[in-house]
Amino acid sequence: MLTAMMVILTASSAHAAKQDDPYLMIQEVAGLTFERMKKEKDAIKQDPELLRKVMEEELLPYIDYRFSAFKVLGKYAQKVPREKLLEFVSVFREYLITSYAVALGYYDDQFVEFAPAIDFDGRSDVTVRAVIKDDERPDIKVAFKVRKDRKSNEWQAYDMVAEGISLLSSKRSEFESVLRQDGIDRVIELMRESIEQPIVLEEK
Repeated sequence: MLTAMMVILTASSAHAAKQDDPYLMIQEVAGLTFERMKKEKDAIKQDPELLRKVMEEELLPYIDYRFSAFKVLGKYAQKVPREKLLEFVSVFREYLITSYAVALGYYDDQFVEFAPAIDFDGRSDVTVRAVIKDDERPDIKVAFKVRKDRKSNEWQAYDMVAEGISLLSSKRSEFESVLRQDGIDRVIELMRESIEQPIVLEEK
């Protein structure tokens, strides 16, 4: 269930998570996120659109959305004109904000148990594994793919996997045929249509 795993990867701007350790970063971001979601639960229930603002303020600092956008485009990134590529990345950023805002409707005080960290010295890409535990639902295995930026030396997440399903891979598969048949403009149009949809909280 992609919605379940997407609720984790956010952070609180009031207390920014350090990005020099990918494991601690993900764990801290998760803790700060759940704390804020509890605090603002009533306001979000009254106005679910607040989730977009939360995502833009809290999620984006820890997501390499540019890298994610290029991963989704795959080989087509080299065939798209630069101005369209920049437009795609910009819209993809908003698309991610919307995706995470929708996913946060799932949140209802779940507990996240993280697997032990492994030595990441000398590595530029790691996978942080966890299990989402919910008394009323089956446990969900999730993983967060995190990469180290060569310029800043900071770690940022770029993909999430729930029960073996990669968010980026699923989006890449979804858009590939559209890119091949209709081009980048149609993909951008589809993302904008998704962005324009109102946020609806999941019924508990």
